[in-house]
Amino acid sequence: MNLSACLLLAAGLFAIGAYGLLTRRNLIAALMSLELMVNAALINFVAFARFGGPAAGPHDPEAGSLFALFAVAVTAAEMALALAIVIAVHRQRRHLDVRELDGLHG
Repeated sequence: MNLSACLLLAAGLFAIGAYGLLTRRNLIAALMSLELMVNAALINFVAFARFGGPAAGPHDPEAGSLFALFAVAVTAAEMALALAIVIAVHRQRRHLDVRELDGLHG
């Protein structure tokens, strides 16, 4: 697999995630689409670290993978917090329609 194939895969995942985020009314489906977009960005980090080449200067080939690993850990914590908020909203409102969640203040 070369760099252009990795970038094409990441662009496809990002496009699917963006489409899902813009069109879904369910909050959980929107969070899943957001997760797809984050994973596409992480594929780019790993691909550029792997295929950086000598033109990129002296670099550590594992740096992109290590950064992606930390980003996955942070994203997992974010998603756990987001799902806790989703559960709290569902218990209060009995629905997860994004368009009807405009009055969440106070």
